[in-house]
Order: sequence, then C-alpha cells, then structure tokens
Amino acid sequence: MEKGLSLNTRSAYSLDLVRYLDFLEKSGRQKPSDVGPADIAAFMAVLQKQNIGPRSRARCLSAIRMFHKFLMIENYADSNPATIIEAPRMLYKLPQFLDGREVDALFAACLGERGEDLRDHAMLELLYATGLRVSELVNLKLREVNLDSGYLMTVGKGNKERLVPIGESARQRVAAYLETVRLKQDPLRQNPCFFLSRLGEAMSRQAFWNIIKKRAALAAIRKNISPHTLRHSFATHLLENGADLRSVQIMLGHADLASTQIYTHVTRERLKRLHQQIHPRG
Repeated sequence: MEKGLSLNTRSAYSLDLVRYLDFLEKSGRQKPSDVGPADIAAFMAVLQKQNIGPRSRARCLSAIRMFHKFLMIENYADSNPATIIEAPRMLYKLPQFLDGREVDALFAACLGERGEDLRDHAMLELLYATGLRVSELVNLKLREVNLDSGYLMTVGKGNKERLVPIGESARQRVAAYLETVRLKQDPLRQNPCFFLSRLGEAMSRQAFWNIIKKRAALAAIRKNISPHTLRHSFATHLLENGADLRSVQIMLGHADLASTQIYTHVTRERLKRLHQQIHPRG
C-alpha cells in the first residue's frame, strides 16, 4: 500500500506470500533467521513443478524479496535471503492485436439504438482511442473526462496520474452516451462513475469482459480477444503510423520504456510477414 500498488497487485502478492509462508511452516521454519536462500530456491522449484508460469513465479519472488526486506527494516531479520535468487527467465509472447478491419467490425457490432448499444460502443471506442487498462476504464470518473478539450485523466499503476487524448470519433460516441443513456440513468449525476451498468451501478471488470466477448462474437472475430487486446491494438497502430516510442509509453502509462518496446517487435514481425506474403522471393 505504501508503494501505491493497485488492489489487484496487492491481492496477488498477498496470495503469493500466504503460499510461501505455508511452505515455510511445513518445512519447519519458525522464524526469519531460519530461512535461507536454499529454502526460497526450493519453494520456487515447487512452483515450477506445479506448472506455474515464469511471469507468475517472478511476481512471487518479487513479493518474497519485499517481505524479507520489510523484516529487515522492522529489525526482525539481519539479512535478505532472497536477494541472491535469480528471477525466472521471462518468455515474452508477442501481444495479440486487431487489424483495422477487425476494429471496424467490432464497432459495427455495437450499432443500434438501445442504451446498451450506445454504451458498449462508447466504451470500446474510448478503450481503443486511449489504450486504457480495463481497470482504468471501468473506474473512470465523470470529473476525469473533458470532452471539450478532448482529454481524460486516469490513475494507473502505482497510483500515477496521466493525461491521455481521446480523439474525435471516440469523443462523439462518448458524448452521445452521456447525453442520452447516462443522463436518463443518473440525471443529477449523483454517481461519480462514468460508465454505468443497466442497473445504474458502477461497471465491473467482469461485466465489461463479457461485453467485449459478446461484441466480438457478433462481429465474427475469431481471435480470442480481451479488453487488453484493444490496448495492444492502440499501441501497435500508433507505432505503425509513425508515433514515437516515448509518446506511446506516456499514453500507455508504462513506467519502463522496455515494456513499450515489445510493440516494436510486433510491428517488425508484421512487416516480415507482409514481406513474405507479397515479395516475389519472400
């Protein structure tokens, strides 16, 4: 909490530490001084045998390191046995994204006059226009969106604020949702949340996940897409059309440029495939 980590991250670390402490208890370790690097290495080996992926194991090791660092700060331990344990090597998968025709098909699947059609269209357009994380989208507040200036303010990982441009197409869809659907649901604007469910309550991540799955099925998109697919599409299409990496990093809210650089691999792979398909000697 002191580091400003998101609720989801804190929950994941908590589960990791519960599993770790359970392992130590079963191994007969009763106090911090009993724990050595070999114990942590053994625990990481157990996770690997349980087919837990390298990304999850790396997160778990990060939680363990912070836990033992905390014990040192509070004078419960003299050293951190986790510092010499190497993190699992990450196998980076290229993110899946939609091409332009698939994006258009997804939006076309929202066309209609029903309130949920207007809302879903606005949410999908805004997600693609800004590259927000799904948690940032569903937690968006009315006061954080300025349609006149075409910007929104969001609070991302690490409790960091960032300003993101909206774009004209998304601005029009969002304005239409506000002026019709949302105005009827909450005419006095008593609910601070921007997007509301049919019951007039805050939209949940799970509910929006179902929305995008439903709209993708209507659009006959065969890819197994998620809300993050539109975030990947946002970044990939920006880079393909000449945006610089630093600007994309800022809009995505990445703390490290290395997190954004994976999209350069995506664009290179796409160019390679195009070359193979089109060039006479590809």
